[in-house]
Amino acid sequence: MVSAILKGRPGKNLILVTGRAHPRLAADVADQLGIDVLETTAYDFANGEMYVRYTESVRGADVFVLQTHSDPVNKSIMEQLIMIDALKRASARSITAVCPLLGYSRQDKKHLGREPISCRLMFDLLKTAGADRIMSVDLHAAQSQGFFDGPVDHLIAMPVLVDYVRDRMDLSKVAVVSPDAGRIRVAEQWAQRLGGVPLAFIHKTRDITQPNKAVAHRVVGDVRGLDCVLVDDLIDTGGTIAEACNVLDEAGANSITIVATHGVMSGPAVERLKSCKAKEVILTDTVPIPQEKRWDGLTVLSIAPLLASAIKAVFEDGSVARLFDTYPAHHGQGFLFA
Repeated sequence: MVSAILKGRPGKNLILVTGRAHPRLAADVADQLGIDVLETTAYDFANGEMYVRYTESVRGADVFVLQTHSDPVNKSIMEQLIMIDALKRASARSITAVCPLLGYSRQDKKHLGREPISCRLMFDLLKTAGADRIMSVDLHAAQSQGFFDGPVDHLIAMPVLVDYVRDRMDLSKVAVVSPDAGRIRVAEQWAQRLGGVPLAFIHKTRDITQPNKAVAHRVVGDVRGLDCVLVDDLIDTGGTIAEACNVLDEAGANSITIVATHGVMSGPAVERLKSCKAKEVILTDTVPIPQEKRWDGLTVLSIAPLLASAIKAVFEDGSVARLFDTYPAHHGQGFLFA
């Protein structure tokens, strides 16, 4: 029988718990770690308030609370805060909030006066609830780690995604494209990992007074006749990325492949992605993607090995950065970081 507790050095035990936002991902991470997810009693009261209680003792354990902030976002966040508070009051030795997608991470700075910096508020809430450490994948802005007064493990999904692309495309004909100037640094890393392929970006403007409104104008860089890999961190309504595909097609791209970490896909996103010029959309499962949001041109890769390896490294007092520093030039599918 598989235990819910992974034993380490004397006096150290690892426990993985999860909220109700993405139980499949938690089960996959637990499987990678060779344990079960600790059973949790969780339900909603009639007025929407939530109740959480752990069915076993967590005293003295290193507990990892996995909860992605997916729809309904605010409920997912609140449930994780309650879970962390319960662990603190149950005398857990350490508490790590594992947020594959961190809610409000796009609101990391002020564009106009009288605006909040909601990303900072998120880190403050997790800290106040009792989190000693935060782990997330592809934050909207890496520097937002500085909002948390403690360790933040900022994981990157690039190794998982790069591997898939590299195995399936002729790299002599590939160009990496950033959907805007702000993602150029990430696109540069992609181009480097794919062997120094050409780089381009879409010049666009955004109406900061309206959500999810951006207009793509032109391609900066030559993509004519090339297979373009359009890389982004998150796809929400899909408007920006779909328009970028149209701009690349008009610029003479041979084919377009969209790659992103977080497939939120709100509202019209699925129809926009299905009808745009992209031949394939590649995402990870940091957020649940139900069957009704899937189609033949969508590929969803598992982020569980990456999360499990980072969790194991933290538990064993190892180096999380080393998971990426020692990432080989090519490792094929099925690579386990741990």
